[in-house]
Amino acid sequence: MSHVPHPRPCGDFRTSYSDDTSLFRTRFEGWSIYAGIAALLVAPLFLNDYYISQMLMIGIFAIAALGLNVLVGFTGQISLGHSAFFGFGAFASAWINNTTGLPVFICIPLAGVLTTAVGMIFGIPAARLKGLYLAIATLASQFILQDFFARADWFSGGSSGSLAETVNFLGIELDTDQKYFYLVLFWVIVSFLAVSNLRRSRDGRALVAVRDHYLSAEIMGINLTRYRILSFGVSSFFAGLGGALYGHYLGYVSVEGFTILLSIQFLAMIIIGGLGSVTGSLLGTIFIMLLPQFMEEAASAMAVVFPAMEQGKAYIKEMSVGAVIILFLIFEPEGLIHRWRMIRASWKLYPFSH
Repeated sequence: MSHVPHPRPCGDFRTSYSDDTSLFRTRFEGWSIYAGIAALLVAPLFLNDYYISQMLMIGIFAIAALGLNVLVGFTGQISLGHSAFFGFGAFASAWINNTTGLPVFICIPLAGVLTTAVGMIFGIPAARLKGLYLAIATLASQFILQDFFARADWFSGGSSGSLAETVNFLGIELDTDQKYFYLVLFWVIVSFLAVSNLRRSRDGRALVAVRDHYLSAEIMGINLTRYRILSFGVSSFFAGLGGALYGHYLGYVSVEGFTILLSIQFLAMIIIGGLGSVTGSLLGTIFIMLLPQFMEEAASAMAVVFPAMEQGKAYIKEMSVGAVIILFLIFEPEGLIHRWRMIRASWKLYPFSH
């Protein structure tokens, strides 16, 4: 009698709790991520300074966007002051280094911890608010911290700004984009791994429960105020960490770089990437960081036919962010990560339509 092979399951079947909480959905996904990290490790050896600088900025902003996604995507809270915490991390790292003499490599995570404390202070009153009132409260934190940066000469240098020293690691000065790239890559991997594990944990599931139905979560014994404040703290930590990396990369930190417009850009990153998705935070950051450059190139090409476009390139770059937010909310509200999952499912289930 001929042997009939056992049919393979068609779809996504998880038969145990460990399968449901695994870090990677499939073995192929895990190996793909490892291969991607390996490719990034050798990228500075082959890419020029322009591409390395772009990857640096994407990595730094992806860390901060990841923190905002914990607050907005995981917990369902809104924040319009994320760039202020991003800026606080940049100033805090420079201040810790200048006042204590600690190595910059240590000051960067310490700035994240200090930003966590500030974020939780603002999170205490905000944890009891929701909807429009919460948005206004977080908007207030944006302007409070901006005013603090402008007036606190001892901390931020006031209107003059603050110098941020070059990172020194084991006697090696990370004074080039190629060297600094590895520091940013290290923190990107640590941050995304930490948030991925947070989502699989008991606390991560509690955050999602608060987002999905806070009344049911409270009946189940979940302390709403505690987890909302916790989400503000986690969000602020990654904002501060990204801000510290940003400040030491530029070498100079100024209050003008952390406005409400940057907060809206962070919101755009997680909306376009996909709310509540760790991978979506990275996809959205790449999209938003490259969009202005794409629009500038498109405007320059159109200026050959319509010369007036040359004068409006700056406006087109600013308008493009708002336009894509509206378009994604209308046509792809679940973000780029949803589209990627659909494409991946079509590959997996081909030639079947279900």
